[in-house]
Amino acid sequence: MISLWMEQVAPQPARPALQQNTDTDVVIVGAGFTGLWTAYYLKQAQPQLRITILEARQVGYGASGRNGGWLLGEIAGGDKLLQALPGAERQSGHRLLQGIPDEVARVTEREGIHCDFKKGGVLYCAARYPEQQQRLQAHLSECRDYGYSTSDLQWLDQSGLQQRLQMANSYGALFTPHCATVQPAKLALGLAAVLEQSGVEIFESSPVVRWQSGEVATPSATIKARWVVPAVEAYGSQLKPMQHYQLAVQSMIVATEPLPESVWQSIGLANGEAFCEASRLISYGQRSADNRMIFGARGGYRFGGGLRADAPLSAGEMELRRHLMQQCFPQLEGVRITHNWGGNLALSRRFHPHMLCDYGPRIAVAGGYAGEGVGASNLAGRTLAHLITEQESELVRQPWVLRDKPLSALKRWEPEPLRWLTYKTVNQLYALEDRVLSAPTPAWQRRLVSGLADVLEGVIS
Repeated sequence: MISLWMEQVAPQPARPALQQNTDTDVVIVGAGFTGLWTAYYLKQAQPQLRITILEARQVGYGASGRNGGWLLGEIAGGDKLLQALPGAERQSGHRLLQGIPDEVARVTEREGIHCDFKKGGVLYCAARYPEQQQRLQAHLSECRDYGYSTSDLQWLDQSGLQQRLQMANSYGALFTPHCATVQPAKLALGLAAVLEQSGVEIFESSPVVRWQSGEVATPSATIKARWVVPAVEAYGSQLKPMQHYQLAVQSMIVATEPLPESVWQSIGLANGEAFCEASRLISYGQRSADNRMIFGARGGYRFGGGLRADAPLSAGEMELRRHLMQQCFPQLEGVRITHNWGGNLALSRRFHPHMLCDYGPRIAVAGGYAGEGVGASNLAGRTLAHLITEQESELVRQPWVLRDKPLSALKRWEPEPLRWLTYKTVNQLYALEDRVLSAPTPAWQRRLVSGLADVLEGVIS
C-alpha cells in the first residue's frame, strides 16, 4: 500500500511506458506535484508547448501521494531569506508565500479538481512542557520583526487554543490562516487528468536512467528536448548528480478509523485546522474529510540517503506514533489505527527550497522542500514556468530563486559517514531534550540540554 490517500482514489488505469524515441519541447522527470504544477503553468503560459512527463512508477507515487495533507502558505526558511530584503520587497515575498493556498484553491475550482480542499489555517501548539511556549513566543517576536501582522499570525492563549483544539497539557498556540488541508492523491491525479486533456503526455513505468542537457533516457527509449526539468525531490538519490543537492529523509504517518462526531467534539478541528506541536521532533496532523485523525511524527534517515520502500511501518515505528498521538489526545486511547505508511522527502543543504534555471544547457530544477512540498511545489511550478518562458515577474526575483545559475550553485551535502553521524547525533540530542523537558527535571538540566540543542541546530543550519 502506498498510503491511505492513494487507496481512497478510484483505481487508475496504468499509463503506458515510453517505448520509442521521440522529441519534445520540455521533458519533466517525475509526475509528482513539482512536475505536474510546472507542466500546468507552462501550458497556461504557452499552450503550444509540447510537454512530456516521465514517471518511474505512477502519478503521485512519491511524496505527493504520501504526505500529511498540509498545504502551507510558507516555505522552509522563507522568513529568514526575506528578512534580508528591503521592506517593500520583503512584504511582496510574504504575500507571495501566503497566497499559495488561495492560488491552489483558484486552480482546483477552475479545473474542477475535487481534492477535499479546506482552508482552516494551522495551529502551532505549545504542549507537554512550557519551553514550547517560550520557543513559539520568541518565534512570534521574530515574525513581527519580519513584518507579519496580527491577521497573519496571532498568539492564542490556552483558552483560545482549547476553543479550536483540545490538546493535552497545552499552553497556547500560534495560529495562521495561511494553510489549507487537502486529500493530496486526489489533487495529484486531478492535475494529471487536466494536463492530459491539455495535450501533455504522461508516461508511467518509465524510470530515467540517464539525463543531460537536451536529452533524457529510459531503459526503452530516449527523448530529446529543448528543456529538461528534473522534478524528483527525494528520488534525486537515484538520479545523478541530484543526490549531492537533495538529501532523502523519511516521514511516517498513521491514520485512525473514521471517528464519530462525539469524539471530534472532544478534540476540535471543527474548521479544518491543521496542527502540530512545537518540539524539535515535530508531531503534526489534520482531520481528514472522512473524519479520521491523520497523525505524523518524527522521521528517519538511511545511510547514504537510501529511500524507504513501500513496506508498512514496523511494530516499533507504529507504537511510537500511537504513543505520541495518545500523549497529545488521550481521547484516542483504544481507537483503531487502520492505515500507516512512510514516504521520502528531501532536504537541501541550505535547509530551504531551491528553484534554479540554467539557460545555457536549458535545465530547470526545484526541490528541497523539507516536508512542506504540497504548497511549496505549487510556488516552484509557477516559478519554473516563468523562468523557462522568460517572464519577468515577482516570482523569479525571490531570494530562493537561482536564475541563470548551474546546478553547482547549489550547496552540496557532506559525504558519508558525516551525514549519518550528524543525523544520529541530532536525533539523539533532540530526543533527549524532549524526554528531559517533558519530565519534572531540575532547571539546570533543562537549560543545559536545550542550550546544547540550540547550538547544534545553529551549527547544522
